[in-house]
Amino acid sequence: MTTPSTRPLALGPIVLAGMILVAALTRLLPHPVPVPYNFSPVESMALFGGAYFSRRAWAVATPLIAMLVSDLALGLVHGGTYFNYFFDASFLPVYACIVLCTLLGFGLRGRVSGGNVLASSLAGSVLFFLLTNFATWLSATPQAGSACASGLANCYIAGLPFFQGTVLGTLFFSAVLFGGFALLRSRIPQLRAQTA
Repeated sequence: MTTPSTRPLALGPIVLAGMILVAALTRLLPHPVPVPYNFSPVESMALFGGAYFSRRAWAVATPLIAMLVSDLALGLVHGGTYFNYFFDASFLPVYACIVLCTLLGFGLRGRVSGGNVLASSLAGSVLFFLLTNFATWLSATPQAGSACASGLANCYIAGLPFFQGTVLGTLFFSAVLFGGFALLRSRIPQLRAQTA
């Protein structure tokens, strides 16, 4: 008889958390070729966690913790100036987007397919663009002299170059995470059931 103290660790949650953490830590890698601004795994790791963690608390917490770990690591790598981000107006909206993208990922449970992941990735990218630029506009002051200080439409227009990177990064990392996990599931039977 297996008691709670002797029960082996479930492999699925460990693999999911590891994949999300590794994705988050890719933010620290130097880019060998120029990549667009905002090319990152942020939305895709939230979608991935929402799709596969059976416990909703794990689905929400894991991408948030991975993002925080990578933000702290970026702060250590880039010195004290990056730590100002934690007090910037964009900090909370970015983390709110992670939670909202995880909720989008819940809609993928039992329905993961190329088309559904593509649609959710695009929806997550649009959500990130709308929410973070709205927050930037809210925090803009006329003294800043930025496009956002002169109106919400101008703020969204100024954010368009970043939106391209968000879409490309989300599509790339969604393909890596969802595709990589599908490959692992085909080879490791313990991962075939929904996890954690």
